Amino acid sequence: MEARGAGGRRRERKKAVSKSIKAGLQFPVGRIARFLKQGRYAQRTGTGAPIYLAAVLEYLAAEVLELAGNAARDNKKTRINPRHVLLAVRNDEELGKLLKGVTIASGGVLPNINPVLLPKKTSSDAPKASQPKSPAKA
Repeated sequence: MEARGAGGRRRERKKAVSKSIKAGLQFPVGRIARFLKQGRYAQRTGTGAPIYLAAVLEYLAAEVLELAGNAARDNKKTRINPRHVLLAVRNDEELGKLLKGVTIASGGVLPNINPVLLPKKTSSDAPKASQPKSPAKA
């Protein structure tokens, strides 16, 4: 593509570089900027706000996907499904706190049995650690 420069000369137009590429991100900075404007979260939005938000969202997505991939590998699966995402989120302390009230569809629940429901150990099953040992004679 060509454009007319000063004095009517023809010059090459530079190829457009997206804000995401400039910021070194995978998430779309321009789209997030548009959503921030359309959402009317504030009257004005700084130029760094969508970049920062895109970076945070990209980090969170990468963290969840890494943990879910590990959960899928532990279950000998090649694909991540909602169950793996749930296991990843609930087993991580900080992500669990962040997504405390979130329901993941088709995720199920963490395997958990309340200790009260387990059968009580009888005296023959329990080791004899409760009885004091006599001192060894030398």
